[in-house]
Amino acid sequence: MFRPSLFPLIGGAALIGGALFVLDSAPVQADTLYTLATSCSVAGAAPTACTIEAVDQGTVTLYRHRIGRQEQVIGISEDPYVRMGLWNPASKSWQALRSATARLSSNTVCFNGTDLCAVNPNYLSSLRQEKGAALNGRDLIKVTFGSDGRINAYCYDDGCPSIPN
Repeated sequence: MFRPSLFPLIGGAALIGGALFVLDSAPVQADTLYTLATSCSVAGAAPTACTIEAVDQGTVTLYRHRIGRQEQVIGISEDPYVRMGLWNPASKSWQALRSATARLSSNTVCFNGTDLCAVNPNYLSSLRQEKGAALNGRDLIKVTFGSDGRINAYCYDDGCPSIPN
């Protein structure tokens, strides 16, 4: 089973748009990779209990964040390019992310600044295992995207500007 990490996002192109993922076509076999009871925060609010379900749908991995009655879905695909998006249920389309960050010391992954943050040790353990020594001594990994969904910049730790995402 394929479980993409944040790290390949750093080196690949992230082409986000109307054709981000082909999820509206024929149903695809979905396999749950894991379900995690953890904490999440939305729009910079205090963390609250949530459930994250990672689902493999062939070429796309969905991360469903259930926070109370709200659900936010992040989709990640690497075929043919690394692409990440946030599902907008109102428009029924994928929206380009502005940024994605991982704070290894707290096992926290955030999207678009603090729009959606989650403690997800499963996701970051995969990242640590996959990249091993390349992450030794690292704590913060940050990627920013342009309006076309392509990576504008990535940084680590002190190399990341302290400007809003």
